[in-house]
Amino acid sequence: MEKITPTELDRHRGAQRSTWVSVIVNIGLSLLQIIVGLFAHSQALIADAIHSLSDLLSDFVVLVANRHSRRAPDADHPYGHLRYETAATLAIGGILLAVGLGMLWNAVSSLRDPSSIEAVHPIALVIAFVALCSKELLFRYMLRVAKRLRSTMLVANAWHARSDAASSLVVSVGVMANLAGLPLGDPLAASVVGLMILRMGWKFSIGAFHDLTDKAVDQETEERIAQLLRETPGVEGIHQLRTRKLGDMIWVEVDLEMDGTLSITEGHAIAVLARDRVMMQEPVLDVMTHFDPVTPNAKA
Repeated sequence: MEKITPTELDRHRGAQRSTWVSVIVNIGLSLLQIIVGLFAHSQALIADAIHSLSDLLSDFVVLVANRHSRRAPDADHPYGHLRYETAATLAIGGILLAVGLGMLWNAVSSLRDPSSIEAVHPIALVIAFVALCSKELLFRYMLRVAKRLRSTMLVANAWHARSDAASSLVVSVGVMANLAGLPLGDPLAASVVGLMILRMGWKFSIGAFHDLTDKAVDQETEERIAQLLRETPGVEGIHQLRTRKLGDMIWVEVDLEMDGTLSITEGHAIAVLARDRVMMQEPVLDVMTHFDPVTPNAKA
């Protein structure tokens, strides 16, 4: 099946729609978990609510970045504003790291003083299960939208929702342990949630950092781009292929080897064809080419 690249308008509308769905779900869950967590004396449930609140902050970051990344190139940003998306992914990673450390600190503090741990009310288990189901459904919806729009920023936000679902599962187990007579179960669950969030935050932070420092795309993607260039009629070979990420798009620079007897007009036409072939098949923003004259089949 032929791949259809989503337009910038599709990406903008899809990102806004999925993010507002996430905002509504997380507001409802956060309020419910905080109220019930305080009533039921569940540190794990309150920690999960704080995690949901961090989702609201990350959703806000996504909405702002999605708006600014669509702006056209200007004098200060000649390559456009697509790296707002990468910066947003880095911000989400930072949020996760901060929230994870806070949860872990509170949980460890409770474990140091077991006498301060209170028995959890059974209603906490019901709310934890409701949160688990809601977050898993939200994750599946957001990831489907992210893949359709080919947006790493939305993928990051979707997996943030999955980390919430996983944390709700851990919270459910911890609450059940507390109800079964193991009071340490609740703070232990809170500490596990903190560690899970830390891991996810590091993953997104380091990925966004690599993009911001002009790391090349993965080898498989680069090889696909190279093959499209080599198979362009009139291209004898390529060298000095360089790639870097700009948000979810790729910037490509390459030296094209062509018959040295071609006119400038003919060489330009081949370069334009090579550029168009790549941009039609891959999420490439632009292809900067340089014409290197060679003797045809000299490398054979």
